[in-house]
Amino acid sequence: MDRGTVGSANRGRLQVEVRTEGLSEIVKPAGELDHHTAELLSAPLEHALERGCARLVIDCSQLEFCDSTGLNVLLSARLKAEAAGGGVHLAGMLPVVARVFEITGAEAVFTVHDSLEAALSG
Repeated sequence: MDRGTVGSANRGRLQVEVRTEGLSEIVKPAGELDHHTAELLSAPLEHALERGCARLVIDCSQLEFCDSTGLNVLLSARLKAEAAGGGVHLAGMLPVVARVFEITGAEAVFTVHDSLEAALSG
């Protein structure tokens, strides 16, 4: 077991970029979204919602892994965004991440797009 990836060292496994385009807040997680890194995605989603941006587009094109904690972050953001009259749009999911959403049934509660461009135009 590689003990070098335990605890806060895992935080380096997820990078999150945020930008606003039109009425959408685009959040791009890159790397692994799990128990150790979930706050790195949760914080910018919460910040966007607090600022009144209720249309969240998650560019998943570089998201390599998502566990149940990461899924819960996205589900929570979806509930808050919908309560504010918006929603969460997932774009460009890699097959390994899309499989998690398929297995759990979560794909049915999100608006899923093949690409970021499709999410922004939809």
